[in-house]
Amino acid sequence: MKLTKNQRRLRIKSRIRKVVSGTEARPRLAVFRSNKEIYAQVVDDVTGKTLAAASSRDKDISSAKGNKSEAATLVGKAVAEKAIKAGVDTIAFDRGGYLYHGRVKSLAEGAREAGLKF
Repeated sequence: MKLTKNQRRLRIKSRIRKVVSGTEARPRLAVFRSNKEIYAQVVDDVTGKTLAAASSRDKDISSAKGNKSEAATLVGKAVAEKAIKAGVDTIAFDRGGYLYHGRVKSLAEGAREAGLKF
């Protein structure tokens, strides 16, 4: 039986989530990538709370010109700024089953530039 692309990604995601979980001291930066947009949120898995979130649909990011990778960098910077405001400087990166490449990599680099430590 052949798996669909999404089933394969979800299988990889569950394998990652066995290892990566967010604590209060080191929350998880979760990434979701659709064909058009990209979303990121900083999650404390112990309490189940989202501490910071940003997406390419936010007003300031969607109005910026550029391609999807550049938008992902802006999302990374935005989520990092919100996380630092919330008192988080170290995170565990959860790529959500996607390859660390392209938009996911751009988001991570943007977050690092803005001051998050992985």
